[in-house]
Amino acid sequence: MDCFAGLDVSIDETAICVVDEAGKVMMTASVPSDPQAIAAALAPYGKQLKRVGHEAGALSPWLHPGLIQLGIAAVCLETRHVRSALAAQRNKTDAADALGIAHIMRTGWFRAAHIKTEACYRMRLLLVQRRNLKRKFLDLENTIRHSLKAFGIKLGAIGRGKFDAAVRKAVESDALSARLMDCMLCARAALWTEYVKLHKLVLQIVARDELCRRFLVIPGVGPVTALTFATAIDDPHRFRRSRDVAAYFGLTSRRWQSGTSIDVKGRISKAGDPDVRRALYSAAHVMLTRYKRPDRLKEWGDRLMKTKCRAKASVAVARKLAVIMHAMWKDGTAYHGAPVDVSPRAGGKLYFHEAQRMDAAA
Repeated sequence: MDCFAGLDVSIDETAICVVDEAGKVMMTASVPSDPQAIAAALAPYGKQLKRVGHEAGALSPWLHPGLIQLGIAAVCLETRHVRSALAAQRNKTDAADALGIAHIMRTGWFRAAHIKTEACYRMRLLLVQRRNLKRKFLDLENTIRHSLKAFGIKLGAIGRGKFDAAVRKAVESDALSARLMDCMLCARAALWTEYVKLHKLVLQIVARDELCRRFLVIPGVGPVTALTFATAIDDPHRFRRSRDVAAYFGLTSRRWQSGTSIDVKGRISKAGDPDVRRALYSAAHVMLTRYKRPDRLKEWGDRLMKTKCRAKASVAVARKLAVIMHAMWKDGTAYHGAPVDVSPRAGGKLYFHEAQRMDAAA
Protein backbone atom coordinates (compact mmCIF):
# COMPACT_ATOMS: atom_id res chain seq x y z
CA MET A 1 0.00 0.00 0.00
CA ASP A 2 1.34 3.43 -0.95
CA CYS A 3 1.86 6.02 1.74
CA PHE A 4 2.51 9.75 1.76
CA ALA A 5 4.44 12.00 4.12
CA GLY A 6 4.23 15.65 5.09
CA LEU A 7 7.08 17.69 6.56
CA ASP A 8 6.59 20.88 8.55
CA VAL A 9 10.09 22.34 8.51
CA SER A 10 11.36 24.87 11.04
CA ILE A 11 14.87 26.04 11.79
CA ASP A 12 15.62 23.47 14.51
CA GLU A 13 13.06 20.67 14.16
CA THR A 14 10.88 19.12 11.47
CA ALA A 15 7.51 17.55 12.24
CA ILE A 16 6.84 14.40 10.16
CA CYS A 17 3.50 12.73 9.48
CA VAL A 18 2.95 9.66 7.30
CA VAL A 19 -0.53 8.62 6.11
CA ASP A 20 -1.74 5.74 3.95
CA GLU A 21 -3.99 5.87 0.88
CA ALA A 22 -7.10 6.02 3.06
CA GLY A 23 -5.76 8.94 5.10
CA LYS A 24 -5.03 6.93 8.24
CA VAL A 25 -2.06 8.19 10.22
CA MET A 26 0.76 5.64 10.22
CA MET A 27 3.48 7.61 11.98
CA THR A 28 4.22 10.97 13.57
CA ALA A 29 7.62 12.15 14.69
CA SER A 30 9.80 15.19 15.27
CA VAL A 31 13.43 15.14 14.14
CA PRO A 32 16.20 17.70 13.61
CA SER A 33 15.90 19.71 10.39
CA ASP A 34 18.55 17.77 8.52
CA PRO A 35 18.20 15.59 5.38
CA GLN A 36 19.94 12.66 7.02
CA ALA A 37 17.68 12.70 10.10
CA ILE A 38 14.52 13.00 8.00
CA ALA A 39 15.60 10.19 5.69
CA ALA A 40 16.33 7.94 8.69
CA ALA A 41 12.85 8.59 10.13
CA LEU A 42 11.21 7.71 6.78
CA ALA A 43 13.44 4.69 6.08
CA PRO A 44 11.01 2.06 7.51
CA TYR A 45 8.49 2.88 4.77
CA GLY A 46 10.98 2.39 1.94
CA LYS A 47 9.39 1.95 -1.47
CA GLN A 48 5.88 2.43 -0.05
CA LEU A 49 6.59 6.16 0.28
CA LYS A 50 5.21 7.64 -2.92
CA ARG A 51 5.54 11.39 -2.21
CA VAL A 52 7.04 13.53 0.56
CA GLY A 53 5.89 17.13 0.63
CA HIS A 54 7.37 20.17 2.32
CA GLU A 55 6.45 23.83 2.08
CA ALA A 56 8.79 26.25 0.32
CA GLY A 57 10.84 28.16 2.87
CA ALA A 58 14.25 29.51 3.80
CA LEU A 59 15.78 26.02 4.15
CA SER A 60 14.25 24.61 0.95
CA PRO A 61 17.25 25.30 -1.37
CA TRP A 62 19.44 23.23 0.98
CA LEU A 63 16.95 20.66 2.30
CA HIS A 64 15.22 19.67 -0.96
CA PRO A 65 18.35 18.65 -2.95
CA GLY A 66 19.62 16.80 0.12
CA LEU A 67 16.44 14.71 0.32
CA ILE A 68 16.53 13.99 -3.42
CA GLN A 69 20.13 12.78 -3.17
CA LEU A 70 19.10 10.36 -0.40
CA GLY A 71 16.42 8.82 -2.61
CA ILE A 72 13.42 10.57 -1.02
CA ALA A 73 10.65 11.51 -3.48
CA ALA A 74 10.51 15.06 -2.14
CA VAL A 75 8.16 17.70 -3.55
CA CYS A 76 8.47 21.39 -2.69
CA LEU A 77 5.02 22.97 -2.42
CA GLU A 78 4.01 26.54 -3.22
CA THR A 79 3.42 28.48 -0.02
CA ARG A 80 0.14 30.09 -1.09
CA HIS A 81 -1.42 26.73 -1.95
CA VAL A 82 -0.38 25.18 1.35
CA ARG A 83 -1.60 28.18 3.33
CA SER A 84 -5.01 28.02 1.65
CA ALA A 85 -5.32 24.27 2.16
CA LEU A 86 -4.39 24.44 5.85
CA ALA A 87 -6.63 27.42 6.59
CA ALA A 88 -9.53 25.05 7.37
CA GLN A 89 -7.72 23.57 10.38
CA ARG A 90 -9.02 24.58 13.79
CA ASN A 91 -5.62 24.58 15.48
CA LYS A 92 -2.29 25.48 13.94
CA THR A 93 0.57 23.39 15.31
CA ASP A 94 3.62 21.83 13.71
CA ALA A 95 2.09 18.35 14.00
CA ALA A 96 -1.22 19.54 12.51
CA ASP A 97 0.58 21.25 9.62
CA ALA A 98 2.57 18.09 8.90
CA LEU A 99 -0.69 16.09 8.86
CA GLY A 100 -2.30 18.62 6.52
CA ILE A 101 0.67 18.53 4.13
CA ALA A 102 0.54 14.72 4.15
CA HIS A 103 -3.13 14.84 3.12
CA ILE A 104 -2.26 17.36 0.38
CA MET A 105 0.27 14.88 -0.98
CA ARG A 106 -2.25 12.04 -0.73
CA THR A 107 -4.98 13.88 -2.64
CA GLY A 108 -2.60 15.37 -5.21
CA TRP A 109 -4.09 18.86 -4.76
CA PHE A 110 -0.83 20.78 -4.93
CA ARG A 111 1.48 22.68 -7.24
CA ALA A 112 5.20 22.00 -7.07
CA ALA A 113 7.55 24.96 -6.59
CA HIS A 114 10.73 25.16 -8.64
CA ILE A 115 13.97 24.79 -6.70
CA LYS A 116 16.67 26.87 -8.37
CA THR A 117 20.27 25.80 -8.78
CA GLU A 118 22.90 26.72 -6.21
CA ALA A 119 24.65 29.06 -8.66
CA CYS A 120 21.36 30.86 -9.26
CA TYR A 121 20.82 31.36 -5.53
CA ARG A 122 24.32 32.81 -5.23
CA MET A 123 23.51 35.41 -7.90
CA ARG A 124 20.22 36.24 -6.19
CA LEU A 125 22.05 36.65 -2.90
CA LEU A 126 24.33 39.19 -4.56
CA LEU A 127 21.35 41.14 -5.91
CA VAL A 128 19.51 41.06 -2.57
CA GLN A 129 22.49 42.28 -0.55
CA ARG A 130 23.21 45.00 -3.12
CA ARG A 131 19.61 46.18 -2.77
CA ASN A 132 19.76 46.03 1.04
CA LEU A 133 22.91 48.15 1.18
CA LYS A 134 21.35 50.76 -1.09
CA ARG A 135 18.18 50.89 1.01
CA LYS A 136 20.15 51.31 4.25
CA PHE A 137 22.21 54.04 2.61
CA LEU A 138 19.08 55.93 1.57
CA ASP A 139 17.52 55.39 5.01
CA LEU A 140 20.53 57.01 6.66
CA GLU A 141 20.48 59.90 4.20
CA ASN A 142 16.78 60.52 4.79
CA THR A 143 17.28 60.28 8.57
CA ILE A 144 19.95 62.98 8.40
CA ARG A 145 17.71 65.23 6.32
CA HIS A 146 14.76 64.73 8.69
CA SER A 147 16.84 65.35 11.82
CA LEU A 148 18.13 68.70 10.57
CA LYS A 149 14.63 69.97 9.84
CA ALA A 150 14.06 70.37 13.60
CA PHE A 151 16.64 73.19 13.53
CA GLY A 152 15.22 74.79 10.41
CA ILE A 153 17.94 73.38 8.14
CA LYS A 154 16.53 72.41 4.75
CA LEU A 155 19.09 70.72 2.55
CA GLY A 156 16.88 70.69 -0.54
CA ALA A 157 18.00 69.15 -3.81
CA ILE A 158 21.67 68.36 -3.18
CA GLY A 159 23.64 65.92 -5.26
CA ARG A 160 25.03 62.79 -3.66
CA GLY A 161 28.60 64.01 -3.96
CA LYS A 162 27.91 67.36 -2.24
CA PHE A 163 25.66 65.97 0.52
CA ASP A 164 28.46 65.33 3.01
CA ALA A 165 29.95 68.82 2.74
CA ALA A 166 26.52 70.48 2.94
CA VAL A 167 25.60 68.68 6.16
CA ARG A 168 28.94 69.44 7.83
CA LYS A 169 28.67 73.10 6.93
CA ALA A 170 25.09 73.29 8.23
CA VAL A 171 26.00 71.98 11.73
CA GLU A 172 29.53 73.38 12.15
CA SER A 173 28.36 75.94 14.72
CA ASP A 174 26.92 73.25 17.06
CA ALA A 175 29.59 70.97 18.57
CA LEU A 176 27.18 68.20 19.64
CA SER A 177 25.31 68.12 16.33
CA ALA A 178 28.60 68.20 14.43
CA ARG A 179 29.89 65.11 16.27
CA LEU A 180 26.57 63.33 15.84
CA MET A 181 26.36 64.08 12.13
CA ASP A 182 29.99 63.06 11.68
CA CYS A 183 29.12 59.54 12.91
CA MET A 184 26.07 59.36 10.64
CA LEU A 185 28.01 60.59 7.61
CA CYS A 186 30.83 58.11 8.20
CA ALA A 187 28.31 55.28 8.36
CA ARG A 188 26.66 56.58 5.19
CA ALA A 189 30.02 56.71 3.38
CA ALA A 190 30.87 53.15 4.47
CA LEU A 191 27.55 51.84 3.18
CA TRP A 192 28.03 53.59 -0.15
CA THR A 193 31.56 52.20 -0.54
CA GLU A 194 30.38 48.62 0.00
CA TYR A 195 27.35 49.16 -2.24
CA VAL A 196 29.60 50.32 -5.08
CA LYS A 197 31.70 47.16 -4.70
CA LEU A 198 28.63 44.92 -5.05
CA HIS A 199 27.29 46.96 -7.97
CA LYS A 200 30.60 46.63 -9.83
CA LEU A 201 30.50 42.88 -9.19
CA VAL A 202 27.03 42.75 -10.76
CA LEU A 203 28.31 44.61 -13.83
CA GLN A 204 31.26 42.23 -14.18
CA ILE A 205 29.03 39.16 -14.01
CA VAL A 206 26.59 40.58 -16.56
CA ALA A 207 29.44 41.53 -18.91
CA ARG A 208 30.62 37.90 -18.94
CA ASP A 209 27.17 36.37 -19.39
CA GLU A 210 26.02 35.94 -23.00
CA LEU A 211 22.31 35.81 -22.12
CA CYS A 212 22.40 39.01 -20.07
CA ARG A 213 24.27 40.79 -22.87
CA ARG A 214 21.46 39.84 -25.25
CA PHE A 215 18.93 41.23 -22.78
CA LEU A 216 20.84 44.55 -22.67
CA VAL A 217 19.94 45.19 -26.30
CA ILE A 218 16.35 45.83 -25.19
CA PRO A 219 15.83 49.57 -24.51
CA GLY A 220 15.51 50.30 -20.80
CA VAL A 221 16.88 46.95 -19.64
CA GLY A 222 20.04 47.46 -17.60
CA PRO A 223 22.46 44.99 -15.99
CA VAL A 224 20.45 44.71 -12.75
CA THR A 225 17.20 44.03 -14.60
CA ALA A 226 18.84 41.46 -16.87
CA LEU A 227 20.46 39.53 -14.02
CA THR A 228 17.35 39.76 -11.84
CA PHE A 229 15.17 38.28 -14.58
CA ALA A 230 17.66 35.53 -15.46
CA THR A 231 18.09 34.38 -11.86
CA ALA A 232 14.34 34.41 -11.20
CA ILE A 233 13.61 32.17 -14.20
CA ASP A 234 16.67 29.88 -13.83
CA ASP A 235 15.32 27.34 -16.34
CA PRO A 236 13.29 28.77 -19.28
CA HIS A 237 11.91 25.36 -20.25
CA ARG A 238 9.83 25.06 -17.10
CA PHE A 239 7.35 27.44 -18.75
CA ARG A 240 5.43 25.92 -21.65
CA ARG A 241 4.50 29.31 -23.10
CA SER A 242 6.32 32.62 -22.82
CA ARG A 243 3.14 34.46 -21.91
CA ASP A 244 2.92 32.34 -18.72
CA VAL A 245 5.95 34.24 -17.39
CA ALA A 246 3.92 37.46 -17.11
CA ALA A 247 1.38 35.72 -14.86
CA TYR A 248 4.18 34.06 -12.86
CA PHE A 249 5.54 37.48 -11.90
CA GLY A 250 2.11 38.92 -11.09
CA LEU A 251 1.83 41.22 -14.10
CA THR A 252 -1.60 39.96 -15.23
CA SER A 253 -4.91 41.20 -13.86
CA ARG A 254 -6.89 39.44 -11.17
CA ARG A 255 -10.31 38.06 -12.02
CA TRP A 256 -13.30 37.49 -9.73
CA GLN A 257 -16.13 35.62 -11.42
CA SER A 258 -19.22 34.13 -9.77
CA GLY A 259 -22.31 33.02 -11.66
CA THR A 260 -23.49 35.13 -14.58
CA SER A 261 -23.81 38.47 -12.83
CA ILE A 262 -20.33 38.94 -11.34
CA ASP A 263 -17.21 39.04 -13.50
CA VAL A 264 -14.69 41.61 -12.29
CA LYS A 265 -11.21 42.11 -13.74
CA GLY A 266 -9.07 44.00 -11.26
CA ARG A 267 -5.52 45.27 -11.14
CA ILE A 268 -2.47 43.07 -11.48
CA SER A 269 -2.17 40.16 -9.05
CA LYS A 270 1.33 41.07 -7.78
CA ALA A 271 2.08 37.39 -7.29
CA GLY A 272 5.61 36.05 -7.54
CA ASP A 273 8.94 37.79 -7.11
CA PRO A 274 8.46 41.52 -6.34
CA ASP A 275 12.07 42.33 -7.28
CA VAL A 276 11.54 41.09 -10.84
CA ARG A 277 8.24 42.90 -11.14
CA ARG A 278 9.82 46.11 -9.90
CA ALA A 279 12.80 45.72 -12.28
CA LEU A 280 10.58 45.08 -15.31
CA TYR A 281 8.36 48.05 -14.45
CA SER A 282 11.42 50.31 -14.11
CA ALA A 283 12.74 49.10 -17.47
CA ALA A 284 9.37 49.78 -19.09
CA HIS A 285 9.21 53.25 -17.54
CA VAL A 286 12.71 54.07 -18.85
CA MET A 287 11.75 52.85 -22.31
CA LEU A 288 8.63 55.03 -22.42
CA THR A 289 10.10 58.19 -20.89
CA ARG A 290 13.85 58.29 -21.60
CA TYR A 291 14.47 56.26 -24.72
CA LYS A 292 14.24 58.49 -27.80
CA ARG A 293 15.05 56.16 -30.68
CA PRO A 294 12.36 54.44 -32.76
CA ASP A 295 11.16 51.13 -31.34
CA ARG A 296 8.00 49.17 -32.03
CA LEU A 297 7.42 48.19 -28.40
CA LYS A 298 7.88 51.81 -27.31
CA GLU A 299 5.44 52.99 -29.99
CA TRP A 300 2.88 50.47 -28.73
CA GLY A 301 3.37 51.75 -25.18
CA ASP A 302 3.06 55.38 -26.34
CA ARG A 303 -0.31 54.60 -27.90
CA LEU A 304 -1.45 53.06 -24.60
CA MET A 305 -0.35 56.17 -22.70
CA LYS A 306 -2.60 58.31 -24.87
CA THR A 307 -5.68 56.14 -24.23
CA LYS A 308 -4.96 54.92 -20.67
CA CYS A 309 -2.26 56.46 -18.47
CA ARG A 310 1.50 56.23 -18.02
CA ALA A 311 1.31 53.77 -15.11
CA LYS A 312 -0.96 51.33 -16.94
CA ALA A 313 1.13 51.64 -20.08
CA SER A 314 4.28 50.89 -18.09
CA VAL A 315 2.69 47.78 -16.59
CA ALA A 316 1.60 46.61 -20.05
CA VAL A 317 5.09 47.15 -21.48
CA ALA A 318 6.62 45.37 -18.48
CA ARG A 319 4.34 42.43 -19.19
CA LYS A 320 5.49 42.41 -22.82
CA LEU A 321 9.13 42.62 -21.73
CA ALA A 322 8.74 39.50 -19.58
CA VAL A 323 7.29 37.58 -22.53
CA ILE A 324 9.93 38.86 -24.98
CA MET A 325 12.88 38.15 -22.69
CA HIS A 326 11.71 34.61 -22.00
CA ALA A 327 11.18 33.95 -25.72
CA MET A 328 14.65 35.31 -26.48
CA TRP A 329 16.13 32.99 -23.88
CA LYS A 330 14.19 29.91 -24.94
CA ASP A 331 14.70 30.36 -28.69
CA GLY A 332 18.21 31.82 -28.60
CA THR A 333 17.07 34.86 -30.59
CA ALA A 334 18.00 38.54 -30.33
CA TYR A 335 15.84 41.64 -29.89
CA HIS A 336 15.14 43.75 -33.01
CA GLY A 337 12.59 46.34 -32.00
CA ALA A 338 13.72 49.18 -34.22
CA PRO A 339 12.39 49.51 -37.78
CA VAL A 340 16.00 49.46 -39.04
CA ASP A 341 17.93 46.31 -38.09
CA VAL A 342 20.90 46.83 -35.80
CA SER A 343 23.67 44.30 -35.25
CA PRO A 344 22.88 42.48 -31.97
CA ARG A 345 26.51 42.46 -30.93
CA ALA A 346 27.08 46.17 -31.55
CA GLY A 347 23.72 47.06 -30.01
CA GLY A 348 24.47 44.96 -26.95
CA LYS A 349 27.76 46.78 -26.41
CA LEU A 350 26.08 50.16 -26.84
CA TYR A 351 23.20 49.44 -24.49
CA PHE A 352 25.51 47.88 -21.94
CA HIS A 353 27.30 51.21 -21.44
CA GLU A 354 23.99 53.08 -21.43
CA ALA A 355 22.59 50.64 -18.86
CA GLN A 356 25.65 51.15 -16.66
CA ARG A 357 25.00 54.86 -16.55
CA MET A 358 21.26 54.43 -15.89
CA ASP A 359 21.76 51.90 -13.06
CA ALA A 360 24.54 53.96 -11.47
CA ALA A 361 22.31 57.04 -11.48
CA ALA A 362 19.30 55.18 -10.09
